[in-house]
Amino acid sequence: MTERHLRAVLSEAERVAEQYNQVAQATNSPAHEYLRYAVLRLLEGDANAIPEEVPQVDGVTVGYGRDQAMYDSWGSDVEWWDTVPPQDDCTRFRVFYPKDQTPVPRVILTVMAALGAWRVWEGNAAACGSYDHRERREVHFLWPEGNLAEALLENRIQEIGSAVAPDGGQAGDVRDRMLVSDGSTSADDLEPRTKRAVEEAMTVSLLAKGGRYEVEAASGNRYEVDIIGQSCTCPDWQQRAPDGGCKHMRRVDHEIKQGQVPRPDGQIPPQA
Repeated sequence: MTERHLRAVLSEAERVAEQYNQVAQATNSPAHEYLRYAVLRLLEGDANAIPEEVPQVDGVTVGYGRDQAMYDSWGSDVEWWDTVPPQDDCTRFRVFYPKDQTPVPRVILTVMAALGAWRVWEGNAAACGSYDHRERREVHFLWPEGNLAEALLENRIQEIGSAVAPDGGQAGDVRDRMLVSDGSTSADDLEPRTKRAVEEAMTVSLLAKGGRYEVEAASGNRYEVDIIGQSCTCPDWQQRAPDGGCKHMRRVDHEIKQGQVPRPDGQIPPQA
């Protein structure tokens, strides 16, 4: 059974890497990010190939981070670190699920076991300061550096190179593509900020579910965009707050609609 789950996760992770490689732009562990999205899509029932015995889990969220970094962030606020001390060479995967599903949904345990991760803690999300998920439960798994599943994925995606976007362009580069808008037939018809949003070289990455994105400009400057709350940390938005948003907010909106980055809810859009 676990081999089928492993094959399903690896196949979905490979598809993510091929079609949506920008999900890993803001992380030092691209394979982890591809696998995280693959696990999320598998549990949500959205993966292309799902083993028959994998039931959909409603309201699931998958996150991860370096174990030592999580310990440094939470510090003494979390008592159970004494039970399982942080491990420098491990990543901690956190899977959130509805509080009315107890014990931990079996499919979560099966999929993570197939990936070679082992369970170290479970309980109410509020127990480790997860304010946004305080009405949910979570289960933690440790993932060792050099995990076999990660190595298998690296071998499968090493020939991918630049991902091809669903519309035929290169993912992360829309300078030669036009923002689709009513009555617009060429880039010259676009409002100046929108024109810059489409034509300038920028890299957009999802920072967190809920609509927070990071935009890296060609200059190397990075700005945080809240596409739901309509805000950006760039000077243009902070000083002028133009109607329709700054060019970074417009770029994020464009990338979402083009299917180049995950939607605000964290889900990867279906291929256009």
